[in-house]
Amino acid sequence: MSEKKDFKRTTVTAALPYANGPIHIGHLAGVYVPADIYVRYLRQLGQDVLFVCGSDEHGVPITLRAKNEGKSPQEVVDRFHQQIKESFMEFGISFDHYSRTSSQVHYETASNFFEVLNDKGVFEVKVAEQFFDAEAGQFLADRYIKGTCPNCGYEEAYGDQCENCGTSLSPKELKNPRSMLSGAQPVLKETKHWYLPLDKFEPWLRDYILEGHQEWKSNVYGQCKSWIDQGLQPRAVTRDLDWGVPVPLPEAEGKVLYVWFDAPIGYISSTKEWAAEQGENWEKYWKDPESRLIHFIGKDNIVFHCIIFPSMLEAHGEFVIPDNVPANEFLNLEGKKISTSRNWAVWLDEYLKDFPGKEDVLRYVLCANAPETKDNDFSWKDFQARNNNELVAIFGNFVNRALVLTHKYYEGTVPEQGELTEEDRNMLTQARAIPSLIAQSIENFKFRDALGQFMELARIGNKYLADNEPWKLIKTDPERVKTIMHNGLQLAAMLSVYGEPFMPGTCARLRNILDIHDHSWKNESETSLLVSGTKVKKAELLFQKIEEEDVRKQLEKLEATEAENQDSTKKTKSMIEFDDFTKLDLKLAEIKAAEKVEKTDKLLKLELQLGDETKTVVSGIAQSYAPEETIGLKVLYLENLQPRKIRGVMSEGMILMAENQSGELSFLVPQKPMDSGSSVS
Repeated sequence: MSEKKDFKRTTVTAALPYANGPIHIGHLAGVYVPADIYVRYLRQLGQDVLFVCGSDEHGVPITLRAKNEGKSPQEVVDRFHQQIKESFMEFGISFDHYSRTSSQVHYETASNFFEVLNDKGVFEVKVAEQFFDAEAGQFLADRYIKGTCPNCGYEEAYGDQCENCGTSLSPKELKNPRSMLSGAQPVLKETKHWYLPLDKFEPWLRDYILEGHQEWKSNVYGQCKSWIDQGLQPRAVTRDLDWGVPVPLPEAEGKVLYVWFDAPIGYISSTKEWAAEQGENWEKYWKDPESRLIHFIGKDNIVFHCIIFPSMLEAHGEFVIPDNVPANEFLNLEGKKISTSRNWAVWLDEYLKDFPGKEDVLRYVLCANAPETKDNDFSWKDFQARNNNELVAIFGNFVNRALVLTHKYYEGTVPEQGELTEEDRNMLTQARAIPSLIAQSIENFKFRDALGQFMELARIGNKYLADNEPWKLIKTDPERVKTIMHNGLQLAAMLSVYGEPFMPGTCARLRNILDIHDHSWKNESETSLLVSGTKVKKAELLFQKIEEEDVRKQLEKLEATEAENQDSTKKTKSMIEFDDFTKLDLKLAEIKAAEKVEKTDKLLKLELQLGDETKTVVSGIAQSYAPEETIGLKVLYLENLQPRKIRGVMSEGMILMAENQSGELSFLVPQKPMDSGSSVS
């Protein structure tokens, strides 16, 4: 494991969002809120930190959207780039620079990067077969191809992934593939491309990650290890498309840099633009060995940022490589996977309109429920409960009490601290220990823990005032009340400073009320943050309750989306011939054994008995049935489905389930005793 090193500066990047749609809460929880917390903390420490991002504008989804809307790709990215940028700004994500990959600086930077690697002889040039649409006269990227998923039978699966079951695919695995350009069946045709030989970087990657960064989050380290242990393969860095950064070689006319190659270079070009605007030297943030590079991403980008981009940087030879890549898992919505294509999401721009002034509430909820180690779920009821029961009832209530009583007793002037009791000293000792705990958690990328420790400060303050009851004590011991209120106001001041990374808008308002101008981070400081005699402003509500009506409107919006999706699903399932149905080999099977698939939440490994035969099936029913509940059940089994390895287990077919509108699953069981292995027709 690498020893912890002190760095002069830190370059923080957040994953470039696709400019083909708005930002949703999954993006925020997975990437942008944790990145912003970390950067704001470093700034409070007075460190040199640069926070860059930008719109990824060359993805295939963008060209598809442009085609569907009858617009150019540039028109699409112009619209969404501006929307995304404004939403981030209004929400309080504090980028130093937000760029875009269609900028001239990026085109030049990405082209130069390719040329350096090409001149060094890094790439391998290969001729390979790729699907081609003869009617459209164009090679097809994976997302330009749809077909039937070989795993679940979904007829609208893309060439790289089935959005119904989540299985990663290649175009050649799809059944009945069709071009999304013309609808025609594509044919395989040879084409030449440039490849990054990742297999040659395996020894270096083992040393860099497996030996050098064992402190990385387990989900990141584990995925990297799995990829490296399975053996890396060369990956094409070019594509036959007309939208993207042109490959800067005369023999590569009509080809562009593949988006996974050009997008991470966008961090560098964004830094260049920032440096030009600020009169800074961009190279010190990317080429100085004393600069630390950290990527905040979602788990679907781990391979690109931990294996591919570092290999590119290493091959180039002039850049620092990532010191940490704290990737999060996924956030679900009301128990279902967030899906942009199905509009199953909470969009940031809509939230900002529906809940004006409540940016910090969403930041708080997404951090408190962050998918740091496993997929987590966002629900509107939980959103309401956390706001009302935590932010309003604990944080807001304590601050409001302290300020109201200060104005009532002392006309808004912070009283002197008198003689401390043992209870006072214990409380202050406990409170002063918390900032270092918050700092330690943030530095270890445990933002959920850090937020919990911060809220403990508010709980301490709430309990301190409730236990001492200054509103009663003022009649009998006014001198004691001065000390109580002084201590309470110090806690409020601590909240205004140490809450800055989590709820910047709220804490800025609180510092303004308390007349605090220095909000730098002070670990375990004995120095008071608020000086006696300071005049504080009158209390204002930091948080307001979320009403039932607010939640009802959001749930109704989701219900409408679900109804639209169901209608759409019904429309997309086309009629089939009887001969197609007879191809299905359906049988009755009995579940003899069941167990959870390791490191998954949804998958069960089932052992099925069909007469004298035994079959193994992996099924995504673990959230509906415990393994022991399935033993002995007779189920419908599709036998002649192409076997497929899922999470290391070879699945031989699939079982059929019923699903209601709420997404609940149920087995289809026979009403009369039937032997396992019986045919179903």
